Amino acid sequence: MGDINLFSLNGQVVQLSPTAFHLERELQVLVEKNMSTFFGVTFLQSEFSIPNGRIDSLGIDENYCPVIFEYKRSQNENVINQGLFYLDWLMDHKAEFKLLVIEKLGMDIANKIDWSIPCVICIASDFTKFDEHAVNQMQKNIRLIKYKKFGNGLILFEQINAPDVKPISESNGDTQQTKKTADKTFAEQLAGTSSELREIYYEIRDYILSLGDDVSENQLKLYCAYKKIRNIVCVEVRQKSILLYMRLNPDNFPEEQSKGILRDVRNVGHWGTGEAEATIKNAKDFESIKYLVDICYNEN
Repeated sequence: MGDINLFSLNGQVVQLSPTAFHLERELQVLVEKNMSTFFGVTFLQSEFSIPNGRIDSLGIDENYCPVIFEYKRSQNENVINQGLFYLDWLMDHKAEFKLLVIEKLGMDIANKIDWSIPCVICIASDFTKFDEHAVNQMQKNIRLIKYKKFGNGLILFEQINAPDVKPISESNGDTQQTKKTADKTFAEQLAGTSSELREIYYEIRDYILSLGDDVSENQLKLYCAYKKIRNIVCVEVRQKSILLYMRLNPDNFPEEQSKGILRDVRNVGHWGTGEAEATIKNAKDFESIKYLVDICYNEN
């Protein structure tokens, strides 16, 4: 974060210098109290005890995937390896996580848990270039987040990597449960649509990923989420169309709604996150809404 300079414009322009938390526990408490605002994650429990350790913070994200938070408290602490250990434990103990979700959020949310892309978020004042390289080689959904605190009123988070990961295969029990439903998986929907529509999907995919190095692709059971720290666009594939759910307030785009470019889906059920829906049936449709995808990227 050495290239980021923050200035106060109240009266005389003054450059603000980053300060440290007196105790790293202060950072953990701040994140846990504001986890949804900062990262789009619902907080579940602090200091979750497992054999041979404790997970600093545990949550579930907007895609219903488990999220582990680990905070780097010292320069020598290997928080990435700790996060990997906890992730492996969690994947082997799904029932314990589901029981926690039932206790905190209820059975309806627990039944939506998606184990395709569980995530580890490591938060520290700094990471080395070796940390980033190691995470990229692991091909795990590990996100490195730098923070800087400015006085008592400002905190800055910067995601320094965009994990390129593949969905984790479900256990047999989970797969059987999915196949009992009428809903095809995202991969099945994509494979079953026309070659023309698949080409349009890949064009959409490439465009979103080209917006910045901080965009990552998260392929879940029923949709694909493109996210920075939080989802910006979610994609569902149908037989004759592709649906984009964008993190936009539809009220800010009345003209687009009147022309049928956008649909307000705040009160309409859909798999992915996003309040505004765009239906893509051909390449021209996508060209007409690219500027909206740009807004999703720039404003989230």
